[in-house]
Amino acid sequence: MSIPLVRFGNTGLKVSRLGLGTMTFGLQTEAAVSHRILDTAADAGINLVDTADVYPLGGGLPTAGRTEEIVGAWLKGRRHRFVLATKAVGKVGPAAWNQGASRKHLVEAVDASLRRLGTDYIDLYQLHSDDAETPLDETIAALDDIVRSGKVRYVGVSNFLAYRLARALGKQELKGLARFVSVQPRYSLLFREIERELLPLAQEEGIAVIPYNPLAGGLLTGKHQRGKPTEGTRFTLGSAAERYQDRYWNEPAFATVDRLQSLAREAGLPLTTLALAWVLANPVITAPLIGASRPEQLADSIAAASLTLDPALKQRLDELTHDYRRGDAAR
Repeated sequence: MSIPLVRFGNTGLKVSRLGLGTMTFGLQTEAAVSHRILDTAADAGINLVDTADVYPLGGGLPTAGRTEEIVGAWLKGRRHRFVLATKAVGKVGPAAWNQGASRKHLVEAVDASLRRLGTDYIDLYQLHSDDAETPLDETIAALDDIVRSGKVRYVGVSNFLAYRLARALGKQELKGLARFVSVQPRYSLLFREIERELLPLAQEEGIAVIPYNPLAGGLLTGKHQRGKPTEGTRFTLGSAAERYQDRYWNEPAFATVDRLQSLAREAGLPLTTLALAWVLANPVITAPLIGASRPEQLADSIAAASLTLDPALKQRLDELTHDYRRGDAAR
C-alpha cells in the first residue's frame, strides 16, 4: 500500500505521511546502499527527503556535505518527483563564519547545498538549530531574501524552543517576511517534552511538524541490549555517539523498552511499527522522519503509515511513557 499524502501545515504543499531522514548516508551507510534505501522509500510512496549540510551526523568537518552529494546523485533525473529538505547552521568549515544563522553564512550555505544537491532550488530550507548569537531579525531577513531569490520555496526550523519559534513567527508576520512553515523536533515514546509547549504552538499556528528520532536512535526497534552499545550504530559511530548514548542509553529507557516490547507482542506488532504508529496517532504530527542503514529495515516503519492505532492501546502507551513529557524522566 502506498503511503498517503498529507497537507504540509498551512501551505498548499502535499507530502507523504512519512519522510526519509538521511543523516547516516556517507558514514554508517555507503553511497550504493544509501541509494537502495532511497529506492525502497520512493517505491513505497515516500516523497519527502530530508538532509543537512553537516551530514553525515558524527562525521565532523571532513565529511560535512557528503550526504547532500549522495542524495543529489540519486535525485538526477527525478528531482521533480520529490520534496527536498535540507538544513544549515551547523559548522561546515574552519572559519568562524562557517556556521550559525548570520546573513553571510546562510547566503553562502544555501549556494553550497544547491551545488552538492545538483539542483537549482530547495523545497524546504531549515535552520538546523537556534543561533543565540545572531539576532532573529538578521536571520529571518536573510531567509526572506533567499526565498525571494527563487533558491528556496519554504523555510522552517529544527531544534527550536517554542518561545523562540513564536518570537520568530511574530517578527515575520509584523515585517511581512517569509514565514516558517515547519518545525523539526526530536519526538518519540522516549522523548515527549515537546507536547507541553511546542506542539500546541504548532497546532495553533498551522506549522507542519516533521519529527526526527521517532525510534529513539534505534532503541525503540528493540534490537539493542543492555551493556556495551552495539557497534556500527549511531550509538558508537563518530562524534555524535556520545550524544545518543546520553539521550537514550540508560537503565530507565531500557526498562521502558522492555514494557513496550510486551505491549507490542500483545498487539501482534513489531515494536518499530508500534512506536511509529504512536507518533503518527498524534494529530499535530505531519510526517515523522524515518531512517535505516539497510533497505530492508524500512519495512516495519513503512507499515506504520497504514496502521490505525487502537485507542485503548494508544492510551496504554501514553500512560506508560507519561514521565517522558518531563526533561528528567530518564535521569
